[in-house]
Amino acid sequence: MTDSPFRPFETLIDRAAALAQLRTATLGADDGELFFERRRAEGLMFDDGRLKTASYDASEGFGLRAVRGEVTGYAHSSEVTEAALKRAVETARLAVGAGGGSLAAGPVPTNRRLYTDADPIAGAAFPVKIETLREIDAFARALDPRVVQVTASLAASLQEVVILRPDGQELSDTRPMTRVNVSVIVEENGRREQGSAGGGGRIGLDGLIAPADWQARLREALRVALVNLTAEDAPAGVMDVVLGPGWPGILLHEAIGHGLEGDFNRKGSSAFAGLMGSRIAAPGVTVLDDGTIPDRRGSLTIDDEGTPSARNILIEDGILVGFMQDRQNARLMGVAPTGNGRRESYAHAPMPRMTNTYMLGGDATPGDLVAEVKDGLYAVGFGGGQVDITNGKFVFSCTEAYRVKDGKVGRAVKGATLIGDGATALQKIRGLGNDMALDPGMGNCGKQGQWVPVGVGQPTVLIGGLTVGGSAT
Repeated sequence: MTDSPFRPFETLIDRAAALAQLRTATLGADDGELFFERRRAEGLMFDDGRLKTASYDASEGFGLRAVRGEVTGYAHSSEVTEAALKRAVETARLAVGAGGGSLAAGPVPTNRRLYTDADPIAGAAFPVKIETLREIDAFARALDPRVVQVTASLAASLQEVVILRPDGQELSDTRPMTRVNVSVIVEENGRREQGSAGGGGRIGLDGLIAPADWQARLREALRVALVNLTAEDAPAGVMDVVLGPGWPGILLHEAIGHGLEGDFNRKGSSAFAGLMGSRIAAPGVTVLDDGTIPDRRGSLTIDDEGTPSARNILIEDGILVGFMQDRQNARLMGVAPTGNGRRESYAHAPMPRMTNTYMLGGDATPGDLVAEVKDGLYAVGFGGGQVDITNGKFVFSCTEAYRVKDGKVGRAVKGATLIGDGATALQKIRGLGNDMALDPGMGNCGKQGQWVPVGVGQPTVLIGGLTVGGSAT
């Protein structure tokens, strides 16, 4: 695999032959495409004073799809040859059957570029990356004598895709991705706590390995660890909760975002199915999915079907106004695709997925929102969570949270979980801060076994009456 630009029709397979096979596969179908991908990824992890992992992965292949109504035929191969493509055609055509479909028009191309096409892996020499991780480790230990363990990682990848449609239309995109993560464990009087921070996006590594950048992330990780070192057990019960800006939008993403994807609503399995045009959130709540923000982790110049990404309004002033759509579900629901057809790799068929999903801000200051809470919780950081798409019920663990009494932020608490359902939580929003922020660039989203990078965001949000699970008696 070379470093030259990915040109499958120049180096791997004859374009005319590939197009002929694609047309055979999609004869009588409603839609379909041939998706070529080349991906390179490098990951380094420094743990407990030594380089623990250094990996490099390179792959390429194709995925062939034929769509007829609700049925999808999909075949893929890491062998990009005409023989492999012919075998894939036999599988894909099983979805078409006797045919009778009318092939949908292709996406409208775009000349917009949302990120660089430079390879971030080549953006810094390997010894420089190792030395950066070593410096992170040394800096963390020098910051505070209570630091007993440091983990730091660097990751960079480049995904190149070429999409060929049955009408001969050809679309392509080159997608960089970088990320830095730091984590520290502190110990005092036999008690250990952890804090982590990280971020990145569709950018080069140069900014992320600059000392000013990783030192700021490391200080944040240490701050969180030290906060948790003095945390008391979280209370339990139904109480008002103030969510911090930025990364806490992951709760919005999971509890609400998945329920606004087209496939779940077409099949009636979403808690929001059949509610288009109805009020589903408190007045003032506006939620968007926007894949057009330059350099963001969840952004895409085009999605994995070739549709340009868009700034899609999902909830406007509390009213449900849109879903996220790929081409198949959009056609079946009689609407336009929204640029949300995504797949993990050439080995996966596309489906409706989020890009950067966030809630717009309001007029209140964060302090004013906290001041409204008589007895509740101020949740700033979140870890893992679970959600049931059919009813929107969620459980999220807090990595940084504080008790609030009489409008004042008090002691940090540990072991807090937020429990509720997305539809009810939307209705219980009582205030929106003027500090809307996006996350630092560290989100991954799973759906039906596929993982894709995403972004989240929100302002400070006051929600009345969430169930808080804790350990305090």
